Amino acid sequence: MTLSRGIDYHDKKKYMIKTRSFARPASSGVRAPSRFAGPAKSSSRPFTTGKPVRSFGTSKPAFGARKSFGGGGFKKNSFSRNSRPAKRGRFGGERIDYSRFIQKAVKVEEKPYIAKHTFADFPFNEQLHKNITRKGYTNPRPIQDQSIPSVIEGKDVFGLANTGTGKTAAFLLPLIDKVMKDKTQKVLVLAPTRELAMQIEEELRSLAFGSGLYGVCVVGGMPIMKQINEITRGVSFVIGTPGRVMDLIKRKVLDLAPYKYVVLDEADRMLDMGFRDDMVSIISKTSPDKQTLFFSATLSPEIKKLTADFLKNPVFISVVSGETAKNIDQDVVKFKTKESKIELLHEVLKSEGTDKILIFREMKHAVDDLSKELGKIGFKVGTIHGDKRSRDRIRTLDLFKTDKINILIATDVAARGLDIPDVTHVINYDVPQTYDTYVHRIGRTGRAGKKGTALTFVPAH
Repeated sequence: MTLSRGIDYHDKKKYMIKTRSFARPASSGVRAPSRFAGPAKSSSRPFTTGKPVRSFGTSKPAFGARKSFGGGGFKKNSFSRNSRPAKRGRFGGERIDYSRFIQKAVKVEEKPYIAKHTFADFPFNEQLHKNITRKGYTNPRPIQDQSIPSVIEGKDVFGLANTGTGKTAAFLLPLIDKVMKDKTQKVLVLAPTRELAMQIEEELRSLAFGSGLYGVCVVGGMPIMKQINEITRGVSFVIGTPGRVMDLIKRKVLDLAPYKYVVLDEADRMLDMGFRDDMVSIISKTSPDKQTLFFSATLSPEIKKLTADFLKNPVFISVVSGETAKNIDQDVVKFKTKESKIELLHEVLKSEGTDKILIFREMKHAVDDLSKELGKIGFKVGTIHGDKRSRDRIRTLDLFKTDKINILIATDVAARGLDIPDVTHVINYDVPQTYDTYVHRIGRTGRAGKKGTALTFVPAH
């Protein structure tokens, strides 16, 4: 095996790791809802450290030498930019040229964004200003600086922004203020996943502290009777996934007619997940004179149609910074067999600098299989996917965020919206179905100005 840009897995007979002057054999061994106030040829000379290869707990020699990611990732080889594109996935998807998964992090000297406002400039309720100060907010981020004034004025807004740009506070702050000033007002927020909905609810709880406002997070996998009781007692904010909101509507528990503020967060992801009909039905049941806010990371034709159907003379705000973050080292790992693929993953996970790793797989059962495989050899692993109970997913995410475990394996349920700090590596163990999915996956690393690494496993031919 060669650890280099476009990693090759060589024949198993090549157990001797060559260096310039000598050969040395590889070593063996191996929270719940709440009320709240195409591949290239290998390099002609493999990169090695000249040290015995790290073992993985097997009786066979391990393949490849240890290589740190901290110094800029794998060494470059002759990967062709005109290499063979990825095959269409089992369940469809676009053909992606593997070269798009290779991009060196570039340090770009960008002028810092100069906000036109400070949070103190916004005519918010006094308690809300106290909460903003308590959270340490001073200058708004671009999406907040540009959208909050329009939301305050009552205009419909379409915000196009990458994940992790502060969209949640951009819509929560002005809407909390509106409800603080008129507690008869009601807000509906739709999100694609349980995790994102619960994250929004957590932010709401923090920003609305001491206001006397109540809200509920309604998502599948959590006790529906508790959610029904919360709604019956009276709430100002309902934050939920389309499926559970539709369920509550059908049970005649949730009447959306009084809801004059509607937010669709990660609207493109909801479309990707097949929620279009539910979204249209839900929006149509809200107040005719509502204010609607759409936030999305992409602008697909279907998103354009939804905005045309449901937004009235919207203010269009775009703070998209590019296809992929410039501070993420992106590379591919080429494998020939299933066995070689897992051994290459072992090698990556044992490399220096892999402190906090998010691994993506396409299928739920594949997530569980890989978790068992890694757990057997001592890695601290957690998993999240659609079949996991909400409380288990919440607990696993908390363990990952607090560094109790350092590897999280997930389906694309985790690719959008989640704010997981200090992820050093994103590994696409399965090639994503679309390039947009790839962009959102790797957006979990390289956040807040830090450098990240994204590796995609691709088959060698």
